[in-house]
Amino acid sequence: MKKTLLATAIVGAMGATAAAQAATVYDQDGTKLDIYGRIALGIAGGGSEYTDTGVERNADADFVDAYSRLGLNLTHDITSDLTGFGRLEWRFRADGDDNRFDAFHETRQSYLGLKSKQFGTIQAGNFDAFYNQFVSLPFDVYIDRGLEFAGHPTQSRGDSIGYYTPEMSGFTAFLQAKHYSNRGTTFAETTDADGNVTNNQDAVDEDTTVAAQGGVRYATGPLTLGLGFVDDVEEAGGNSNDEMLYGATAAYAFTDAFSARLGYETRDNNDDRADNAAGVSKNGYDTWGIGASYATGQWAFNVDYYNVDLDDAGSRDSWAAGAYYTVSSNFNVFAEVQDADAPTLDRDVTLGDLTDDVYWITGARYMF
Repeated sequence: MKKTLLATAIVGAMGATAAAQAATVYDQDGTKLDIYGRIALGIAGGGSEYTDTGVERNADADFVDAYSRLGLNLTHDITSDLTGFGRLEWRFRADGDDNRFDAFHETRQSYLGLKSKQFGTIQAGNFDAFYNQFVSLPFDVYIDRGLEFAGHPTQSRGDSIGYYTPEMSGFTAFLQAKHYSNRGTTFAETTDADGNVTNNQDAVDEDTTVAAQGGVRYATGPLTLGLGFVDDVEEAGGNSNDEMLYGATAAYAFTDAFSARLGYETRDNNDDRADNAAGVSKNGYDTWGIGASYATGQWAFNVDYYNVDLDDAGSRDSWAAGAYYTVSSNFNVFAEVQDADAPTLDRDVTLGDLTDDVYWITGARYMF
């Protein structure tokens, strides 16, 4: 019971009920098709008044889409042990206005796979990082902001293949690889005044790169432990830096209503990586996190605190909290706040400074 409630408390805020409300539109001869989704709208405001590069930004409140989506789940029973499956999910902007001209702006999931109770599961395509699913998931409880550990897009989302074992005495091992290719790269030729022809081939990286991630999860009764690594290759862009990332989390359900979590994540500094325009590379780091979830009746609550020690930019404190009320099995309302205390240029905000950095969002979601 505790293990079931722990999972509900941890991932409930992320819309697991949307999958639970999926409507079966076809189910015959071992083939099944479900459709699911949610319409989520809110009002958000606050947050840092400056970007990472020190540019001032508007932080006024506005209507926003709160991660609405529409998806299909497909399964086909091949044998009594082997099932083929596929998933296709789009993210759309439900807030309208100018967004209505580009509503379906992201293919969030699109993958195929085979699942065997005896041999495990293999899948390929565009899906959430296994590191997130098996390691950092206990902290991934917020609808919007609040997660400081590596999230679901980490070295994943496209051109990926992954495998995880069946659960054996509580243990599940996983391995995933994402392929970055320069296939199709063109080489431009130029001719100088003397008629010498040159091209840019030597200046273009023709090599392909594979980013691996893997680890193990152990779950028994009220306890869940996760340990993993990610080869954080810089081809992914953003905050990736070509160094190895390691993480570990522990979650424990003390009662059927209360669970707590503890986590650590680290990545080495890469001295060859250039700083951004603000002089901060956001490179190596050590992050500690602690949090808890509590559910009572139709209410659920999350609270988390992180300390992020940046190797070349000092340290910062970050906290987040959320409250969720289930109106019905299909409809809920929510409110979340987060203060990342992110240092910007010469500003180093402390945990107690709530004047201009607190981000907030409140809204409602209908799941189907």
